Amino acid sequence: MQAVVKTEKGKGFLELRDVPEPTITDDEVLIEIKAAGICGTDVHVKHDTFPYWPPVILGHEFSGEIVEAGRNVNDYKAGDRVVGEPHTLHCGKCFLCRKGHIQNCLEKRSPGWGIDGAFTKFLKYPTNLLHRIPDHMSFEQAALVEPAANTVTDIIDRQAIEVGDFVVVLGPGPIGLLAAQVARVAGAREVMMVGAPADEELRLATARRLGVDHVVNFAETNPVEKCLELTDGKGADLVIECSGAPPAIGQAIDLVCKWGRICAIGLTGKRPVELDWDAAMTKVVTLLFNMSTEYASWDKTIWMIADGKIDVDPIITHRLPLTEWEKGFAAAENMEALKVVFTP
Repeated sequence: MQAVVKTEKGKGFLELRDVPEPTITDDEVLIEIKAAGICGTDVHVKHDTFPYWPPVILGHEFSGEIVEAGRNVNDYKAGDRVVGEPHTLHCGKCFLCRKGHIQNCLEKRSPGWGIDGAFTKFLKYPTNLLHRIPDHMSFEQAALVEPAANTVTDIIDRQAIEVGDFVVVLGPGPIGLLAAQVARVAGAREVMMVGAPADEELRLATARRLGVDHVVNFAETNPVEKCLELTDGKGADLVIECSGAPPAIGQAIDLVCKWGRICAIGLTGKRPVELDWDAAMTKVVTLLFNMSTEYASWDKTIWMIADGKIDVDPIITHRLPLTEWEKGFAAAENMEALKVVFTP
């Protein structure tokens, strides 16, 4: 079968190559991949700015159908439509696992960077990380459960948001657009989205299409002044940082109100960040760092997407066969796409 493989350490070194089909154990299932999305992590792996163990097949945002179940598997069967949490190889013994934080286990090796992932035809998977999806949810929609579940974990399950909050989302990429919708579902009274001039044609336009209350191009409107204007001088109750851009991260302190909260989601790609620490101290800001998803967020996210409370369809801008992986990565990196979904 064909797969997009990171072949060795260093920048680049991606190629489409033939690889053997995986063989499952008695406790695993074999999933035929129906849709798999490019994540920022895949781009970071390509550019050698995220940990990975080559040679490895990329891709961890996936949906598919079970085609084979191991002899010890009795809770899933061939034909089941599923998505999977990317918390494979967690040890189950460390203090993080025993506290329920398997997503942050130091031994974890997720599909797409630690072990072979979903940019291929078949993927073997442990059943304890699977979730069924409803029949009326398309496989393409289901491929966005994983990124959406990140925002549900970070915003709802970690209690970053309170009902009635004025929320600012920095970065109108796929995660930012999902975060804005999750904030509204969780009770935000208004959401302000901030982006760059390069975001105007696609990303900010999509934010408007999705009904974001206030869409700000920072080259045309000062985000801090606009935020203060909309909150009677108070500032945002919650700032959700999805851009990973160091200047935006620094500006989060100016946007947030006293005793407000900052929810950090975007990765910088190892770029240094300057933060006005004293200003954050003076404002008594709560800063929540986040990484990956909790179990409880997955079924919530599946329901939100299936029920239309999170609209993922406008975020899927490119649907490509795996053979056009280079085109997909170029579109994602050049900001010509929001979410690129491969259909192997």
